[in-house]
Formats: sequence, C-alpha cells, structure tokens
Amino acid sequence: MPQINDQTFLLHDQYRDSSNLEARVRLHRLFSTNKYGWNRWCFDQFDLPPDARVLELGCGPGYLWRDNVDRIPASWDIALSDFSGGMLDRARANLKERAFRFEIIDAQSIPFEAAAFDAVIANHLLYHVPDLPAALAEIRRVLKPGGGAYLATNGDAHLRELHALLARFDDSRVFDWNAQTTARFSLDRGGGMIGRVFSRYEVRRYVDNLIVTEAAPLIDYVLSLARRSDAHARRADLTAFIEAELQARGSIFITKDSGLFIAQP
Repeated sequence: MPQINDQTFLLHDQYRDSSNLEARVRLHRLFSTNKYGWNRWCFDQFDLPPDARVLELGCGPGYLWRDNVDRIPASWDIALSDFSGGMLDRARANLKERAFRFEIIDAQSIPFEAAAFDAVIANHLLYHVPDLPAALAEIRRVLKPGGGAYLATNGDAHLRELHALLARFDDSRVFDWNAQTTARFSLDRGGGMIGRVFSRYEVRRYVDNLIVTEAAPLIDYVLSLARRSDAHARRADLTAFIEAELQARGSIFITKDSGLFIAQP
C-alpha cells in the first residue's frame, strides 16, 4: 500500500474523485449498529455562536453538511476546502441547497488571516498531511480566541477484526490502511501533538460497530484502500475469500473506534 501521506498518490489516485471515499461511506451507512449517524453526531459537538465563521479542511464530498442541511443556521459563513478539485466538484453537486464557499487549500498553508474563524473542522484528514505540526499550527493561527478546532480521527481499535481478516487473505499488509492512520494521528496517541499547539483539548468518542452481512460492500470498501490498478487485479480472489467467510459465519462483526479532538487556542 502507498504511504497514507503520499500526496501524489492521494491527489491522483485515492482522492482524484470521490468514488473511493463513497465506497467506504456506503459500508458504514449500510451496516453500522448506531443508526444516529457519524455526521449528525459530529454536528452535535459543535459549540458555535449564531454568526459563526467556519472553515472545513478536507471537506471531501461535503457529507457533513449534506447530512445536517436542516440544522445549519442561515447566519453561519462556511468555507469548504479540499486539496482535490474532484472532491470539491462532488461537494458542490451535493450542496446546492445552501450557499457555501469552496476553495482548494493545503492544510499546511491556510490562505486566511489570523483569528479568522470560530471553528476549523478537519474530519479524518490530518493523518494524510505530510507535516502534521505545521497543519496544527496553521489551524490554531486562523482560529479566533475562544474558537474551537474539531479534529476527527480513529482510535487504535478501529476495524481491528477487518484487519485481522485481511491479514489472513494477504499478510503483506497491502490493505492495512488503519495501521498507517493510527500510527500518524490517532485518538489514543494524537493528544501529545495537539497539546504542544493548543492550550487545552478533550477527546469525545462515537460509540458504534459494524455487523456486515453482504460481501459486495465490504469488498468495495477494502479495494478502495488500494491503488486502482491493484484493486482490479485482486477483486476475484478477495470476493471468493469474503464470500466464504460470510457463508461460514453468517455475518462479520467489526469494531469501530472513531471520535473527535476538540481543542482551543
């Protein structure tokens, strides 16, 4: 598997459009045991003034806002950004009901003045950034005094059963995406990095798991983590392996361990 912070791979393969991310979101939407929903829960955590200025880094297809379109105050000024033009195109298509600003932005160099925003959101983004301390410093710089950074990532237990299953299929760790994400920035070990930049922070976890009963969405999820060329070559073998597992078990239980750091300057 390419490195999770390889910007060439991320921009030109993994996130050149939204299809890989959509495959992963689909698995969670179909088989999560907590039906409230990750994006609704994230929105619940925001503590913002009525006239808030908000920046999201790595907005992807805009699912956070699409899933909460009925809850967004009309007085909020929201800038959505990604480093992928393909992702921003999908976000624009998904968010026609409300006026948002869309910009291509590198989180390591945010093109706004200091103290510009009441909130900066980075939803499962920061483990992709090559220079994490620079990105955190930039987020703090553009936050107003009293503002909040909402930084989503995974914990060390995230998808552990899936990764054990895939290690039986292929012990080269070609599909072991989560090991890279948690090694770079996890709920369990990211606090030290945040504490060096922000004055205080807390961790909030979203309680959920997966019980997967269909092969195709799980296969699409797994293959979305590989290079597109590699994914095509492995599909038949992986399909046979996952279908055999489901036939033997009836379902596949997978732990989810995701949440937010909420940090103040």
